[in-house]
Amino acid sequence: MTAAENVCYTLINVPMDSEPPSEISLKNDLEKGDVKLKTEALKKVIIMILNGEKLPGLLMTIIRFVLPLQDHTIKKLLLVFWEIVPKTTPDGRLLQEMILVCDAYRKDLQHPNEFIRGSTLRFLCKLKEAELLEPLMPAIRACLEHRHSYVRRNAVLAIYTIYRNFEHLIPDAPELIHDFLVNEKDASCKRNAFMMLIHADQDRALDYLSTCIDQVQTFGDILQLVIVELIYKVCHANPSERARFIRCIYNLLQSSSPAVKYEAAGTLVTLSSAPTAIKAAAQCYIDLIIKESDNNVKLIVLDRLIELKEHPSHERVLQDLVMDILRVLSTPDLEVRKKTLQLALDLVSSRNVEELVIVLKKEVIKTNNVTEHEDTDKNRQLLVRTLHSCSVRFPDMAANVIPVLMEFLSDNNEAAAADVLEFVREAIQRFDNLRPLIVEKMLEVFHAIKSVKIYRGALWILGEYCSTKEDIQSVMTEVRRSLGEIPIVESEIKKETGELKPEEEVSVGPAQKLVTEMGTYATQSALSSSRPAKKEEDRPPLRGFLLDGDFFVAASLATTLTKIALRYVSLVQEKKKQNSFIAEAMLLMATILHLGKSSLPKKPITDDDVDRISLCLKVLSECSPLMNDIFNKECRQSLSHMLSAKLEEEKLSQKKESEKRNVTVQPDDPISFMQLTAKNEMSSKEDQFQLSLLAAMGNTQRKEATDPLASKLNKVTQLTGFSDPVYAEAYVHVNQYDIVLDVLVVNQTSDTLQNCTLELATLGDLKLVEKPSPLTLAPHDFANIKANVKVASTENGIIFGNIVYDVSGAASDRNCVVLSDIHIDIMDYIQPASCTDAEFRQMWAEFEWENKVTVNTNIVDLNEYLQHILKSTNMKCLTPEKALSGYCGFMAANLYARSIFGEDALANVSIEKPIHLGPEAPVTGHIRIRAKSQGMALSLGDKINLSQKKTSL
Repeated sequence: MTAAENVCYTLINVPMDSEPPSEISLKNDLEKGDVKLKTEALKKVIIMILNGEKLPGLLMTIIRFVLPLQDHTIKKLLLVFWEIVPKTTPDGRLLQEMILVCDAYRKDLQHPNEFIRGSTLRFLCKLKEAELLEPLMPAIRACLEHRHSYVRRNAVLAIYTIYRNFEHLIPDAPELIHDFLVNEKDASCKRNAFMMLIHADQDRALDYLSTCIDQVQTFGDILQLVIVELIYKVCHANPSERARFIRCIYNLLQSSSPAVKYEAAGTLVTLSSAPTAIKAAAQCYIDLIIKESDNNVKLIVLDRLIELKEHPSHERVLQDLVMDILRVLSTPDLEVRKKTLQLALDLVSSRNVEELVIVLKKEVIKTNNVTEHEDTDKNRQLLVRTLHSCSVRFPDMAANVIPVLMEFLSDNNEAAAADVLEFVREAIQRFDNLRPLIVEKMLEVFHAIKSVKIYRGALWILGEYCSTKEDIQSVMTEVRRSLGEIPIVESEIKKETGELKPEEEVSVGPAQKLVTEMGTYATQSALSSSRPAKKEEDRPPLRGFLLDGDFFVAASLATTLTKIALRYVSLVQEKKKQNSFIAEAMLLMATILHLGKSSLPKKPITDDDVDRISLCLKVLSECSPLMNDIFNKECRQSLSHMLSAKLEEEKLSQKKESEKRNVTVQPDDPISFMQLTAKNEMSSKEDQFQLSLLAAMGNTQRKEATDPLASKLNKVTQLTGFSDPVYAEAYVHVNQYDIVLDVLVVNQTSDTLQNCTLELATLGDLKLVEKPSPLTLAPHDFANIKANVKVASTENGIIFGNIVYDVSGAASDRNCVVLSDIHIDIMDYIQPASCTDAEFRQMWAEFEWENKVTVNTNIVDLNEYLQHILKSTNMKCLTPEKALSGYCGFMAANLYARSIFGEDALANVSIEKPIHLGPEAPVTGHIRIRAKSQGMALSLGDKINLSQKKTSL
């Protein structure tokens, strides 16, 4: 048996600094010591044998002085010892002493203590010597009859491994286990026995299943899971069996165990594509999501539902379950709600949109009464966006949705209110019949708006869409009410000096005369003490914004007043009324300009805002037809152009999605005839159970790119030179959160290299999980060493190290070969993602790390450079294609990506083509990267710098 085949089951850590004990002292302890000393000595012997020491002299000592002991700890240690000790002579014959050991095993298999029996049976699973097992077979068979389930369970496993390795020792094992299974009552024993039958004699397993197929629901969950696996394998290998077992899978969907339900649903989907099967599986998934408390489970099962939706024929079945899917919204977790709403939105159709909107409206109203929580705002925002999308796709729903959402304009949460405002703006432009309703609701909530940004947007909508004389008057009234008493400067100064008393404070308490420390009199009235507290509260909203120095809202107000005044002039014929309305509008603008120039606001008015208000005053004083057109027609046209472009873009992306999902069959695709296919070709899909097992072991084989060059060999890094005594190269396999280095080490010398150790260290957010163990390399031999590195965040990491070894017989110190660095590419962790413009701007403002990269490239076309950057950084361009089309010698685009650790990365590309340098001049400009962590910003910058230049093919 070679060293590679000699599998070691037991790994024991050994302290590096301890001195290895001598064989004589160990022998002494094992012979004469008490139980404690013998235990310690036995532990030392085990560690020494594991480290490659050969201690043949101790074998007989242990058989004589340790084997007869009944101490449980010693019995446990002995099982480890017999597992690792060499049991054969160099020529392959069994050692004579092992016959004595074999007798001890037999006694342990008949021991009254069930734990000792069970442990011995487990140990026998690891024995690879048929001569040792042969005398024990009657005792092992007898253990199947033991009263304790622990012994019976391990006896089944022992029989299975012996049958698999040495069938001649127990040829009737399947029959024996089948009879055992029929009479067994314990769930774990039944499960082990059934597992053995599946692998040893599948027909017997199916026969057993056929006899008890109606009682499957009464079995324990561990046995049910194995039954699901068997049915899956049988039906995939032989599709004609499906009709026989599919009813059993349906029954298992009702199991009390969530794991069984999940596996049964997954199996049902792969075995049948009938609508009833898909519906049953989807219902099962939905129940699991609602009943399971763990958010990770919810997300995993949700992903399975989304996978179901991807199949065109299954989508229609899921559309009928939209209302059931919405029950998941009772989950507080934001990520789960996000996925659920997205799924519901993908499945919504004209048949179920009304019900969907009713549920979402209820959810939105619920968030209103919840005490503010950090996720409540985001949740409300999600719901508003979903309702927005429903209303755009199904215009009939807008009338139901708008009144509910308009209440949120006065919300403290700016993000949700901004989404409502965006929705209202789109609805009022698109649906003419809803304009009166929207304007009426807007006027109702206008005075309650608390955020300046929302106030500006609401002002714009009112100014743009108020078309009747009454509405225009109402807008003016609301603006006056929101501005408070004018002129603002004088009223504020009076208020400060106390001459002007606000209405609530007319009753003033009697004045008190107080004597100060200086001996002078100070008069104090009740009014002066209460005014500072009240002043802030009683200030009308618009007046508050202006006194805080936010004059952008004043510029917006000036435009709104100009629009409604020009419209009022065209609606009302009386000159007197026209003049009076225009004068009022001009008075408001003038008083705001006066306030801006005074010292009352916290910040003075900006020149831009002064220019805009002055322009509006000039327009109103002249009332020219050209300005009327610009203010009242061109603005609206710009909005409709923007909305139609946005809608077109959405339709285009939806079309791309549907094209992606349509299964196209090429004219030259081979046709598979069922009668002509081999049995193993029947299952076109991969074995799901095998895949999940590989995923758990971290061995999922990623589908490599279609390019034949993109093979594993491209990921091999050479670590040492060809002339070094030890040659090493590594294949870097990147899993999601860890990196596996598969290092090939070749001894290029004629000496035996002892204690050849791969020593690694890391830079960046990487951590070496375990230290690779030393090995001995024969002359010109090679070996593979695996090392695991954990990754904690997205940044470029470096793994460096060396290989150290001793040469046998050499007196010199340890030899060392330094390895080349392995650079871990950030691209393995970054995926393209999308976000809204508002979210992008918010993150841009919040992120503290910025990295500015200067463009240094040989690419001469702007669009080509942008595409090159997108490809090399895995980022997604948020700027729509339409905005980037055409040619003007300059380009600006926003890029966004997210790492698998949930970190965001933003980039702004600002590039131009220096035309004065000729047509072949390369692109110039810069790229600004922003991220929450420094590592991410720097790593992305490095990546862009490395890949800026296009390599010539």
